[in-house]
Amino acid sequence: MILIAAGSNLPFCGVDSQQLVLRAFFAVGRVARIDAMSPLYHSPAWPDPADPPFVNAVAAVSTGLSAAALLEALHAIEAGFGRRRSLKNAPRTLDLDLIAYHEECRESAGNGLVLPHPRLAERDFVLAPLRDIAPEWRDPRSGETAAALLARLPARSARRLSG
Repeated sequence: MILIAAGSNLPFCGVDSQQLVLRAFFAVGRVARIDAMSPLYHSPAWPDPADPPFVNAVAAVSTGLSAAALLEALHAIEAGFGRRRSLKNAPRTLDLDLIAYHEECRESAGNGLVLPHPRLAERDFVLAPLRDIAPEWRDPRSGETAAALLARLPARSARRLSG
């Protein structure tokens, strides 16, 4: 299973974060088939909760692209939605993360690609929507399900948006 997480906490060209996340997955659908998409979630910004809150979602996709090629395509989509990489953890119009690529485990080969995503187990805003679409998915490093990883977090702040 290939998993992509999306997040946004800044508008772009008059489009709000909820619509940006939905449109981003539509754009991902041009390079990969969207097999499932979670409901949208709302989470506070980190590390500065005074920044605008995020809208998050996760999609399971299928593609013939390699992990590196898919990551490159995700970065191009981010740029198309106004993503500027300035300060780490700064507010952004769009963030697309390759969370998992089948059962592949790899450290960075200079292109920033680490699989599964190195902070997956710390992020309720990824684990909660992931649990919604793939309850049987297991982290290839730990063997644990998204639900088990989520249950281990000391606090959860991601909330499912209605509608």
